Amino acid sequence: QVQLVESGGGLVQPGGSLRLSCAASGFTLDSYNIGWFRQAPGKEREGVSCLRRSGGTTYYADSVKGRFTISRDNAKNTVYLQMNSLKPEDTAVYYCAVISGVALTVQAMCVPARAIGSWGQGTQVTVSS
Repeated sequence: QVQLVESGGGLVQPGGSLRLSCAASGFTLDSYNIGWFRQAPGKEREGVSCLRRSGGTTYYADSVKGRFTISRDNAKNTVYLQMNSLKPEDTAVYYCAVISGVALTVQAMCVPARAIGSWGQGTQVTVSS
């Protein structure tokens, strides 16, 4: 069964850190472009960070640049999102997804419309004091 499962969310104080995991089953993750997305209450889902399958080119939304890092562990078939210096505005449900867009820049493919398949349950991140 082809599946992506997000984990690692939680409640953290402003300035804290979390590492989200996106574990793949049923397929080899390093053969695909992968992205992290988030959806805050009352807002549309947005691209946070994406990683191209070949070459490892990354993209970060301006709102998280310098604070978040996307990475891939091929041995564990898992993609991570390290989130540092968290802010209340980072509060959202975070999702990972395989994304399409061979001929596009990583920035251009890092949009929810490029996600392939169904969205998972996501993992809740709450930044609050």
